[in-house]
Amino acid sequence: MSPDYTKIITVEPGKRGGKPSIRGLRITVYDVLEYLASGMTEEQLLADFPDLKQADIQASLAFAADRERRLVSLPPV
Repeated sequence: MSPDYTKIITVEPGKRGGKPSIRGLRITVYDVLEYLASGMTEEQLLADFPDLKQADIQASLAFAADRERRLVSLPPV
């Protein structure tokens, strides 16, 4: 079961172009995922962004997994 990210991931039209963000901060889910994908560890991410919490990283991953799950599969070409 994925953690409940609905209280952590926010969308504000006037902030960061309406991209899903962490607790209203200017850190987007995309930012977190991009840093992790580039090889940054969770510890490094937390050290570089003091406002970020472990739960924020987990919420970003859960949000991305949920979004991926909702994508419609395209028929094979």
